[in-house]
Amino acid sequence: MVTIQVEKLIDFVADVFSHAESSPEEARRIATYLTTANLTGHDSHGVIRVPVYIRWKKTGNVVPNQTAEVVLDTPSLAVVDGKFGYGQTVTPQAVKVGIEKCKKAGLAAVALRNAGHIGRVGDWAEMAAAEGLVSVHFVNAAGSLLVAPFGGVEKRLSTAPYCVGIPRPGQDPIVLDFATSIVAEGKVLVASRGGKKLPKGALVDSDGTLSEEPVVLYGPYTSDGPRDHTKGTGAIRAFGEHKGSGLAFMCELLGGALTGTGATSGGRRFANGMLAFYVDPKVVDTSNLFDAEVTRYTDFIRATKPVAGVEQVLIPGDPERKTRADRTKNGVPLPEDTWAAIVNTAREVGVSEVAIQRATS
Repeated sequence: MVTIQVEKLIDFVADVFSHAESSPEEARRIATYLTTANLTGHDSHGVIRVPVYIRWKKTGNVVPNQTAEVVLDTPSLAVVDGKFGYGQTVTPQAVKVGIEKCKKAGLAAVALRNAGHIGRVGDWAEMAAAEGLVSVHFVNAAGSLLVAPFGGVEKRLSTAPYCVGIPRPGQDPIVLDFATSIVAEGKVLVASRGGKKLPKGALVDSDGTLSEEPVVLYGPYTSDGPRDHTKGTGAIRAFGEHKGSGLAFMCELLGGALTGTGATSGGRRFANGMLAFYVDPKVVDTSNLFDAEVTRYTDFIRATKPVAGVEQVLIPGDPERKTRADRTKNGVPLPEDTWAAIVNTAREVGVSEVAIQRATS
């Protein structure tokens, strides 16, 4: 493993994107969001994405320095077109629209379409929660066939994330953020680059055999080479049998079809779509019950007697808070294969050897 201090990692990743035509502001924004994903323990959505993003930029699948366009604007609803800009640029623009509308009307919905990879969806729930708002997010990834629906072995779904954020005055928000597959594609990517192994049976091959080997999804690959999920013979499995598969299906229809991004299909340009709802609890909570009840119920759940081998029952966000504190203090650990792939990408776009050495010094 290679361990890199947080600010050095942000500086280095920002340098990579600055050399790939992003403005200094965009480059640092992308670097900060990716590193934040690593800080929370979501390595699948962290800096491991740097080679993928740069490859997409080179092929024209993502466009630097875009400004999202509001194509429909009502007092409580907006449709926002990301124009294939980096998700870390156009998604906060769309979320800001939702926040502003919700503060005026108490309730708002925003359909974001044609965004580049939006990263950790929890970032956008946290952005709304910082303004005191509840949010719910349905996301799909058009062109990203990765997941077999329940009972099948062929790729038909994206990993279709679902996320809910709840603000807590004076405390970190409660954020539930997960892919509707057993693992996000990024976790398969992490495993393929020497990181944490996949859970048993996370993948299914074309003959129905369950597997944990990334080669099932990507086909043969070299340690520092690209990963292409269209080359593998198998798929990721939906979580929770028919329940996770059903939720993924709804994410495709709401985050994809309804936003105008389109439900996922093969042979098309990658884009994330996100349908997000924003609720102001100060408007809804006429009895002033919400904040105290969130606290009471959170404590009630955490006080559950744990099963053998479990230290404590947790609520959504507890593992991320612990990991963030540890990695902020001690640095971000990256498998050597992951770091090598990032460094190779940095060299390809013209980052100096001095900057590469500075990141790990």
